[in-house]
Amino acid sequence: MIDPHVGRAEERMKKILEATRREFASIRSGKASPALLDSVRVEAYGQAVPLQQVGSVSAPEVRLLVVQPWDKSLLKAISRAIQLSDLGLNPTDDGSVVRIPLPTLTEERRKELVKVLAKLAEDGRVHMRQVRHDLNKEIKSEEHGKALAEDDAKRLTTEVQKLTDRYIAQIDELLKKKTVEVMEV
Repeated sequence: MIDPHVGRAEERMKKILEATRREFASIRSGKASPALLDSVRVEAYGQAVPLQQVGSVSAPEVRLLVVQPWDKSLLKAISRAIQLSDLGLNPTDDGSVVRIPLPTLTEERRKELVKVLAKLAEDGRVHMRQVRHDLNKEIKSEEHGKALAEDDAKRLTTEVQKLTDRYIAQIDELLKKKTVEVMEV
């Protein structure tokens, strides 16, 4: 049976892992990925909305993204939003869809992206360790308040450490895979 403390910690760690995975997906590698445009906001109907709310994004080829707007009148706004984003992309529209060719990354740019990935991974690890710290503090206070036996407290602390190690290893694995993907020419 899983202890409620450990269960709550694992839920938080899963969320941190997913957030890190999403952050990694938004970093551009050599391949086209619809997640690359997740941060783009389009001026539509008097407000800035996420690109996914005004059209569908697909990657029909390795170095091409296509945005199919649901409202054709937003073609120019979508193109402009992508151009103004800090992604360094040059969209073109043919009257019905917006095509975004992805230029190949320079060696220097790839190394910069790997540094960004390393920082995102470290942020994820820090959050994992914070969850561990919070839980260990909670366990200690329960032990001092006699709500938890010393042996149980030690066992829980060990379980939490194993859980933390497992999730940090998953972040490290994500970092390794994404680094290989980014450095691929």
